[in-house]
Formats: sequence, structure tokens, C-alpha cells
Amino acid sequence: MRYRILGKTGLEVSEVGFGCIPIIRLSMDEAIRVLRRAQERGITLFDTANVYLDSEEKIGRAFQGLRQQLVLATKSMKRDRQGLEGDLDQSLRLLKTDYLDLFQFHQVSQEADFQALTAPDGPLEAVRRALKAGKIRHLGVTSHNLEMAVRLVQTDLFSVVQFPFNFIETAAGSELHPLARERRLGLLAMKPFCGGQVDNARLAFKFLRQFPDVIPLAGFDSVAGVDEVVDLYQTDNQVAPEDLAAMERYRSELGDRFCRRCEYCQPCPQGVIITPAMLYAIVAHRMGPAKAAGFSAKFMETVRNCEECGECVDRCPYNLPIPEMLKEYLALYDQHRLEAKEEGE
Repeated sequence: MRYRILGKTGLEVSEVGFGCIPIIRLSMDEAIRVLRRAQERGITLFDTANVYLDSEEKIGRAFQGLRQQLVLATKSMKRDRQGLEGDLDQSLRLLKTDYLDLFQFHQVSQEADFQALTAPDGPLEAVRRALKAGKIRHLGVTSHNLEMAVRLVQTDLFSVVQFPFNFIETAAGSELHPLARERRLGLLAMKPFCGGQVDNARLAFKFLRQFPDVIPLAGFDSVAGVDEVVDLYQTDNQVAPEDLAAMERYRSELGDRFCRRCEYCQPCPQGVIITPAMLYAIVAHRMGPAKAAGFSAKFMETVRNCEECGECVDRCPYNLPIPEMLKEYLALYDQHRLEAKEEGE
């Protein structure tokens, strides 16, 4: 495993990190086994979030006594000072640490998010206090909206930016990354498998390894998965014409009928929480049906309010048939709820 300096943070991190959503579907013992295997194979960067169910607790238990060998990153979606302070304190407790190497504002994609974060005595002020107190060492931000991500980088408030980047979603490479490099921000790539749409690790990382300063956060749910990706990093990286052809086949098969999480469709006049509902099939694939149904209930239940007014379709820059897709995902969610209920009886 090779190591990189993460922008102006000065943090030395493994050239591939561990994105910790998938461990929530594992038992505590199995999650600990996978996390420790990753650490044994040289992965040092572990990225999680307050909303990833018991992910932080599993990381904390797995790495007792190993804190100095790790770079721990977490996130909060809270948009008020007290809420964010509560998330931060909880993360420190669950991760069993007295500081975070990287704390990130989670999913800042709308103007309302930005205004809330930077409001007087708001979350940004809470983070500044935490930085001064040594609870946080560096501040980052994540987004799924390219225009907003560029704006966030331009504020010079952050040391790290995390954005989707893979051979399907490449826009960050030409618009966001060059600007971030100019300002010496660290670059983290979420969704190396396009949120579960790509099932070929070799191909996914052939693309990503062309950009050595962009650290991909791979989601692992097995020791075998860890070994497969880390083993790829032990080889020279050469992207052959047949690899490019295979990537193009994925693009052609996937087409344009998937949500990019830009959130232009929001807000819904009927209160449907569209973006996370549009990702339900991916969440179910990553978490497993039973956990996905419980995790997603809050927003999937709002899909029942859809009146197919078409406002979201008009706003969608990718012309997705959003109401039609939401119906499909609602049916899948209801099926998973029923299966979970039957398993519990």
C-alpha cells in the first residue's frame, strides 16, 4: 500500500480508503473482522457518518488501542449549532477517540443547506470552536451537486471536498478537481462503484488509479472484498483499450435512468422526499432488505403522497421519469417491509 498527503491537511492516508456504510449490514463481530483486515492490509483512512446507523460504534470497537495508526473521518447532516455539537460529541464517544482527523458537513447540495451552515451562531461556528478545542483537526464537506461543490471549494472554508467520482460519473474530474487542486484541498471520491451500479472492482479501480491524488472510499462488507481491492493496488495500473470498451458497455447498459442526487427535483409540493427515495434500490443492495426498509422508512413513506403532478420531472436535468421510478421503489420497499415482518414472526 502506498500513501498520499491529503491536500493541505498534511494527513498521510492510504491511497484507497474505507467507506463505512456497508458494515452496518454486518454483525458486530463480522464488521470488526472486516475493519481489522482492512487495517492489516494497510488501509488507514476510515470514513463514516453519524447517520450510518451503528457504523461509528463498530469502528470504535474494532480499533481500540490503534487510534494513532488511523485517520478517522465522520460527518453530520445537522444544520443547527446544537444539533451538530450533539452529533460531534456522539461521534467522539462511539468512535472511542477524543479527536477527529476530519469532520465533514454532510451532503451540502442546496442553497438552504449552505445558508444554514454559515448562519450566525450556526454549525460553522460550532466547528470553529471544536477546531480550537482540538476535537476536530480538519474540516471538510461532501456534496452531490457539482455547482454547489465548486462554490463550496471557492469559499476556502474547507480543507477536503468529497464528491462522487467513477467511470460513470466523471464530471468532477474536469470541473471540481482542478479548482480544488489550485486551492490545495484534499480530494475524496465517494461512490467508486457508482453507488452499487458497477460490480467490477478491477475495472472501477483501473479508472480511479489514473488519479493518484483522488482517494477513493471503497465500501467493503467482507474480508474477500478488502483483499480484492487492496490486491489491485499491488499491481501496475494500465488501462487498455478493452478496459475502455468495457467501461463504455457499462455506460450504455446503465443509460441515463438513474438518480445523480443533484436534488434539483426538490422540494416536492406534496412533501415527497424524492432524492433518498430514488436511491432505495441501491440502499437495499448495500444494506440488505430488512435494514434498508427500516433505515429508509422515513422518506419512503412520503412516496405515498405522490400525486404525479410532474413538477419534479420538469426540474430534473436528466429527464428521469421520477414518479414512475418512485412507484417501482415503493413497491420494492413494501416487499422488503413484508419480508422483514415475516422474518421477525
